[in-house]
Amino acid sequence: MSNTESSTHEGFTTEERAAMKDHAQELKTAARRNSRADKAAEAERDVLAKIAEMQHSDRIMAERVHAVITASAPALAPKLWYGMPAYALDGKVLCFFQSAEKFKARYATLGFSDQAKLDEGTMWAAGFALTEVTAEVEARIGALVKQAVS
Repeated sequence: MSNTESSTHEGFTTEERAAMKDHAQELKTAARRNSRADKAAEAERDVLAKIAEMQHSDRIMAERVHAVITASAPALAPKLWYGMPAYALDGKVLCFFQSAEKFKARYATLGFSDQAKLDEGTMWAAGFALTEVTAEVEARIGALVKQAVS
């Protein structure tokens, strides 16, 4: 293998390394919690605190997304996942909100893991760009989350 400049691997970005550190801290924090109820309550507080730290436009969207997801699918448990608000079913992340600021993107993202039952033929979307959360967007998020859980 040649050692040319075009084939150099620079590794993880600063944002990716920060997300991995966030995830390691989340695992340590969760391991220290006592009862299942304590863990669930603390996890939701962690999610709300993370949302409160976001920049204005991302925070407003994350608050609405959180409200829609928790209302549409009460079986989902809020938790932090790589420093992002996420929602899990039986301990496995089903969907998450990624702020634009997190990875210096031009829009926020509502993403779904492979655990989400969004299958539609041989190809379907697993991530959705968000620039604003309107009533129409809220309805679509609610429907997607219900489908993902079913």
